[in-house]
Amino acid sequence: MGLITYGDDYTILTDIQGMEDHLGDMDFKVAGTKNGICALQMDIKIKGITKQILKEALNKAKVARMQILDEVILKTISEPRKEVSKYAPKTCIFYVDPDRIKDIIGKGGEVITKIIQDASGVISVNDANAVKVDLEDDGKVIIYHTDKDVIEKTAKMIKDIVRVPEEGVIYKGRVVKIIESGCFVELWPGCEGMVHISELDVKRVEKVSDIVKVDDELIVKCLGYDKRGRLNLSRKAAIK
Repeated sequence: MGLITYGDDYTILTDIQGMEDHLGDMDFKVAGTKNGICALQMDIKIKGITKQILKEALNKAKVARMQILDEVILKTISEPRKEVSKYAPKTCIFYVDPDRIKDIIGKGGEVITKIIQDASGVISVNDANAVKVDLEDDGKVIIYHTDKDVIEKTAKMIKDIVRVPEEGVIYKGRVVKIIESGCFVELWPGCEGMVHISELDVKRVEKVSDIVKVDDELIVKCLGYDKRGRLNLSRKAAIK
């Protein structure tokens, strides 16, 4: 909306052009839907406007907005697209425990570098196609990329690092190492726990290799952490 004043007289303009903006007294943007106004922004070259001028400008803006919505927008596209174009930049924002930011970064940035390379499928983090990740001190994580799948993959890899197994919950993991006293099971990348030989089955187990081998998928129940901070898992409890 625009405005031309001359003494006490004034004229309110709708959908102003560049010259009317440059020579006029007001540049008033009104954004909204059929239900109401979402945003306002005004530039004026005079000392101020009256309540009456503002009221008239808003009323005329509503008439114009409804015309644009009905005659232009709705006839072109009936509703917003479910997703933006695959070429449009996208972001994902979430929060993690601030104390775990250092784990996401890793020594010398090696962890976050590997995440960026693996999620993006690039060799260098400076590659134009590399996903961008901002890690802030308050635990805020911001991921930027045009490809939604790359963003989701990056987010999952970061969340897996800071994810904490819940005691009493059953997980599906993968056997990554076998020792005489049991086996180590990876619940997700960066999270491993041990299943003691006594927790491998409801019956007595003589040899760990009789029950599992490396790369086997295993259903296990989280027993929590011991005094030394080790994650204990149980297949026997999961079976029960």
